[in-house]
Amino acid sequence: MSTFLHSSLSQEIFSSFPMLFFTILPIFISLLFIIKWYSNNSATQKNLPPSPPRFPILGNLHQIGVSPHRSLQDLAHKYGPLMLLYFGKVPVLVVSSADAARKVMKTHDLVFCDRPQLKIFDILLFSSKDVASCAYGEYWRQVRSLSVLHLLSNKRVRSYRCVREEETLRMMEYIKEVSSSDSSPLNLTELCSTITNDIVCRVALGKRYREGRGMKFQEVLLEFGELLGTVCIGDYIPWLDWLGKVNGFYSKAEKVAKQLDEFFEEVIEEHISGDRTNGHGVENEQSDFVDVLLSLQKTNAMGFPIDRISIKALILDMFAAGTDTTYTVLEWAMTELLRHQTVMHKLQDELRNVVGNKTHVTEEDLVNMNYLKAVIKETLRLHAPVPLLVPRKSMEDIKINGYDIAAGTQVIVNAWAISRDPSSWEEPLEFKPERFMNSSIDYKGLDFELIPFGAGRRGCPGVLFGIAVNELVLANLVYQFDWKLPDGVEGKDLDMSETNGLTCHRKYPLLAVATKYEKNE
Repeated sequence: MSTFLHSSLSQEIFSSFPMLFFTILPIFISLLFIIKWYSNNSATQKNLPPSPPRFPILGNLHQIGVSPHRSLQDLAHKYGPLMLLYFGKVPVLVVSSADAARKVMKTHDLVFCDRPQLKIFDILLFSSKDVASCAYGEYWRQVRSLSVLHLLSNKRVRSYRCVREEETLRMMEYIKEVSSSDSSPLNLTELCSTITNDIVCRVALGKRYREGRGMKFQEVLLEFGELLGTVCIGDYIPWLDWLGKVNGFYSKAEKVAKQLDEFFEEVIEEHISGDRTNGHGVENEQSDFVDVLLSLQKTNAMGFPIDRISIKALILDMFAAGTDTTYTVLEWAMTELLRHQTVMHKLQDELRNVVGNKTHVTEEDLVNMNYLKAVIKETLRLHAPVPLLVPRKSMEDIKINGYDIAAGTQVIVNAWAISRDPSSWEEPLEFKPERFMNSSIDYKGLDFELIPFGAGRRGCPGVLFGIAVNELVLANLVYQFDWKLPDGVEGKDLDMSETNGLTCHRKYPLLAVATKYEKNE
């Protein structure tokens, strides 16, 4: 009986299924329309920044070319200085004007002071434990304070004066020696890179690292910069993360990370074992940055633990920010001076008038060199060392210029585009240091028309360190020598192509002929 009832019930349900299906289907479709309408209506209630059309899955990633700062500038010309892109499904706010940058890095700095978690940061920057890429919070506050206090403060930067002057004199003597015996062009790119690396090595590590692993380290740093500026598709489209493995991107990054790790391990072990020579058998008297970090680790003087990984991450920061960006400014400054001989001669006149009969420029002389400072500012304006500042992330929903910006939105500030904005600069593509002679605009993060080092809480703390090197080296190069391009090359013909990566170098080395300046007695 029970079997019969079960069978009858099954038949009844089965026979009535078409009627149930066609009754429920319209209700289901109606619910879908209601949900869709509600979500669309909710979206329309939000006033989002202008945004270009996007592809399914990719979003706007296909619109980012080999020079992202140029691609984003082109898009901003069409969609405005606050523009919303989507990398995959991740919203990315692109900032391309001084006013918009001020809102992000000053007015609402606290909201935008976090960093996105990116896989390339984790691979190359020791699990994002460095100052530049670590998340905003107590760890960041502690390590930033540590770096500034023990390496980058005004007092500490002044204390490195003898290192800067010694290495600058060494470079000038080398140029004199080579140029007197051979009229072949000098590789200024290589020379600027070497002196910057030597200064940073002595200050941070206690000695120069030129031979062996040290020589390889400079090459690794270049590769490091290229990788760090590469968009990793797995960060934005997780199910395509395998592409980074197939094309060798991850393995290349891991190889560079391993080489950096091995170099810093060697440096740390040298300090622990008590090798205090500077590479020439002379014992160092002043504690370097590694000494300070190891001492703080041992005594726990900062009140929070510093492990070996954090030490290596902080050392790397000093090199990534201190070497790469600093020599890039020197390289582009000499490039522009060689292209603009009138500016070169005007700078030489200032230097030679101030310095007088001395053999070289000292840091005391730099105080009165306003045109030199203007040349460096104009170089930073036209050739921002890091065109796209390290990305930020909003920590909460906020409105900017009436636009709704959701929590978790990544923010890219196009410093390169801002410093070439015709609404802020007259003849923005021309190299004209004179524009700064009667201008209060500076590069220290208070004037948002010129932010090569960023601004706000996440601004670069090493500005004073880098500029001190730039001013002294550039002043001596231009004071002690007359420079010209190799035969057959005119300034207007000089190739100005850029490399791709986090830092924007010249694509090809800068070659120039030096002639020692002979003072009239």
